[in-house]
Amino acid sequence: MSEPTVKKLSLTATTGEAAEITWEESAPGLEGKVGVEVIADCVKRLPNSPGVYRMFSSEGDVLYVGKAKSLKKRVSSYAKMGGHTNRIARMIRETANMEFVTTHTEMEALLLEANLIKRLRPKFNVLLRDDKSFPYIVISDDHASPGLFKHRGARSKKRSYFGPFASAGSVNRTLNAMQRAFLVRTCTDSMFESRTRPCLLHQIKRCSGPCTSEVSEEEYSKLVKEAKAFLLGKSSQMQASLSKQMQEASDELDFERAAIYRDRLSALSHVQSHQGINPRSVTEADVFAVRQHGGLTCIQVFFFRTGQNWGNRAYFPRADKAIEPGEVLGAFLGQFYDDRPCPRQILVSEDTGELGLLSDAFSLRSEYKVEVLKPQRGEKRELVDHVAKNAQEAVERKLAETSTQAKLMRGVAEAFGLEKTPNRIEVFDNSHIMGTNAVGGMIVSGPEGFAKNHYRKFNIKSKDLTPGDDYGMMREVMTRRFSRLVKEHGFPEDQDITEGEIGIWPDLLLIDGGLGQLNAVYDTMKELGLEDKVAMVGIAKGPDRDAGREKFFIKGQQSFMLPERDPVLYFVQRLRDEAHRFAIGSHRARRKKEMVKNPLDEIAGIGPGRKRALLHHFGSAKSVSRAALSDLKAVEGISEQMAQAIYDHFR
Repeated sequence: MSEPTVKKLSLTATTGEAAEITWEESAPGLEGKVGVEVIADCVKRLPNSPGVYRMFSSEGDVLYVGKAKSLKKRVSSYAKMGGHTNRIARMIRETANMEFVTTHTEMEALLLEANLIKRLRPKFNVLLRDDKSFPYIVISDDHASPGLFKHRGARSKKRSYFGPFASAGSVNRTLNAMQRAFLVRTCTDSMFESRTRPCLLHQIKRCSGPCTSEVSEEEYSKLVKEAKAFLLGKSSQMQASLSKQMQEASDELDFERAAIYRDRLSALSHVQSHQGINPRSVTEADVFAVRQHGGLTCIQVFFFRTGQNWGNRAYFPRADKAIEPGEVLGAFLGQFYDDRPCPRQILVSEDTGELGLLSDAFSLRSEYKVEVLKPQRGEKRELVDHVAKNAQEAVERKLAETSTQAKLMRGVAEAFGLEKTPNRIEVFDNSHIMGTNAVGGMIVSGPEGFAKNHYRKFNIKSKDLTPGDDYGMMREVMTRRFSRLVKEHGFPEDQDITEGEIGIWPDLLLIDGGLGQLNAVYDTMKELGLEDKVAMVGIAKGPDRDAGREKFFIKGQQSFMLPERDPVLYFVQRLRDEAHRFAIGSHRARRKKEMVKNPLDEIAGIGPGRKRALLHHFGSAKSVSRAALSDLKAVEGISEQMAQAIYDHFR
């Protein structure tokens, strides 16, 4: 038997730095073979050390990523006949190749496994579907007059961050109340520098006006410190201090100042009332609970910081029905904290079987002690039970919504004579003003409603189109959309759709427009050989553009209308309106970008530095366009060759 080949892969290591990982690939000579035979051959050469393994299908797709304390023992369990769940048995049958990497410890293996699952999204792993970053509140300490802002993304060491908050809405509510309570500015630094008189926020008592020195630096610094103290959980001390100052002002008969403190106290009470449950024994923790029902898994997480509840969010990870709740939660936690900071305590509703390992792994990454535990009694147990109740309610709501969506999708199939219930509906619309800044929009609806991560916009690029030619725009959009789809994923019959998944190919196209738009789409699909592979329906607005009197067009059939108050009609209207909203929004964004576009941006080789030098020298792009070649050469940073390119561009 030949020796295994070696592959090297660059990825993020446990410390967050780039590392070179050496993968050992299963030995050649097993081409064409799959399943137990391939796995058994790999076991012969595996060490008893911890590591990560990947299973591949015959097409090269990653089926599964797993970690093990002993690679040899873990992988050998797959080589045994029988005793596997249906999911594992199916995974073993599809395995045509395996790759391995050894790590120093099981903790490193767990962190590497989570990293790879998020990047590769294997078919048989538990997958975190929504991995958007959480919003934070930031105080810009790097400015002489710090501001209070909402923040996502990378952090600066010179600023103070407070969070995470569960949603942008919870951040906005907190910021609005903090404006009234602490009068800290929320304007951008550029706006702050350009002010010559106080803005409206100062007039309505939501800002103390540091931009125009309406408040002294010492007094403003005190307000910023009070805002930080509140975000650090010292709200009761803040209330006592404000109450005392209000009473002192009242005793001195300074009722105007007392009213200011009264309003700040009221705002402080308002923001506290939005925090919900605030446990006494939990100052910094994330609380997780998992519930399964009807084949659906929900993981609810509550965020507690500085003793305050900063919101909650429900997740619905992709997981096989046969996987136990504890196993789902353990896999979820690894992915959840792969690129997020950990709190010092994580409370869970289920024993994952690896709570100690998770604690050690998160402590290793965070460089401070992180405790993962399942509380048995007391306030922490009550807190977990409260989160579990929310998880149960969320999964029941999701099932009800999914059931309604499934019923509507079946209604669409019946209304338009489809052979099967659609898994994926794509709706297309165009938006432009007299042909300018034309944009095509595509929205997608699936088994769980609108799939916004599948939305696409198409900037109309063809120079041959007559301005305002809707049919030509639709032909371009269809050509670009489906020629690429065929190139990257083959034809519809080639796709393998898991139950409940949205798929890649649409089952139905809804075109916002009448028979003309439908014919343009049909002709384009016919050129691509797809006219019989995807159902197409045109939607024309009714007389006087009345909603509820839409006409529907299907190739080879008479136009028809759906009954008024038909749920399917309302559903189709909602799809069309969403496509309209998305197309108009994309068009407005493009138009706004065009309005501020600088002619210098069109010249190859002109970046921000050279553009700044030219504008500082000549004053405007128009002056640059009129400049003589000798004048262009005189600009610092502009070479003779670049000066010639600029001169030629404008002539």
